Amino acid sequence: MNFNKIDHSDKVECFCVIKTLDKKSTVKGDFYLDFNIGDKTGEMNAKIWGYTPEEYGEYAAGDIVKVRGNIVDYKGTKQLRVDRIRHAMETDNINAEDLVKSAAFGGEEMYNELFSIAENFNDEDLKRIVTAIYADYKEKLLFWPAAFKLHHALRGGLLMHTLSIVRLADAVCNIYPFLDRELLIAGAMLHDIAKTEEYIVNETGTADGYSVNGNLLGHITMGAEIVGKYAEKLGINQQTETLLKHMILSHHGVPEYGAAVRPMTMEAEILSELDLMDSRLYEMKDALLKSDKGAFTSPVWALDNIKLYNHARKETETEPKLF
Repeated sequence: MNFNKIDHSDKVECFCVIKTLDKKSTVKGDFYLDFNIGDKTGEMNAKIWGYTPEEYGEYAAGDIVKVRGNIVDYKGTKQLRVDRIRHAMETDNINAEDLVKSAAFGGEEMYNELFSIAENFNDEDLKRIVTAIYADYKEKLLFWPAAFKLHHALRGGLLMHTLSIVRLADAVCNIYPFLDRELLIAGAMLHDIAKTEEYIVNETGTADGYSVNGNLLGHITMGAEIVGKYAEKLGINQQTETLLKHMILSHHGVPEYGAAVRPMTMEAEILSELDLMDSRLYEMKDALLKSDKGAFTSPVWALDNIKLYNHARKETETEPKLF
């Protein structure tokens, strides 16, 4: 259903995702659930009055549910008063991509393309370490987001961000043939691999928050550790291992943005610049989609609170050309 087109007094029966959820009590001591539900079209607030887990069941943010109820007006905004709710079942055949914002390309399609690129490396060490890591992390890579709230924070966003940088890296190497193409692309493929350990991701493919290791270590440190573990297991050349680790540790550019060291090889510098470009363009595109032609966007936090002008000379919704 389209959450942006629901009218007051409408009856609603649909599958959706619980975005946030709080159990509260009235002044009389009766419990109720105050939660936000939605799908990829939008979201809205919902209430279950007189809530008991025995009657309605127990729920948490990130759960896929089926709800039934009526739209009511609450202080000038639309709210769903829920009569029935249950967890989605396997027999419902729910497609998570219908419920959350998803990458424009399928996870299998993007994964297979990246894996094929690595399989065709001439450098045997780079081929072995990248394909081994991708094979072991495939299950998560197929749907993992690239962020909790910022760029590519959508189902399949991690592979979309990665493939975008790989395509950009390949183009840069065509202009500057003195770059080590396979090293740069291998670094691009692995630079965010530890985001699969950094976030707690629900069944819809969106992040609910950070893991303990994600908070304490972060994906940059954990990414270098993953490369070190596989390099030791596979007997990878020490210089190759070090260069890959350096690209991961430096890809945020400067310590203020989380880099452990500054880029000190050409390939590390290019990876850092491409990573920044892809993330900033995504944030710009997202902000412009929410603005009108000829208007400025709201200040974009991820871009130092600049306001972007929407000249509308091109269709902003056009997706990256990855295939």
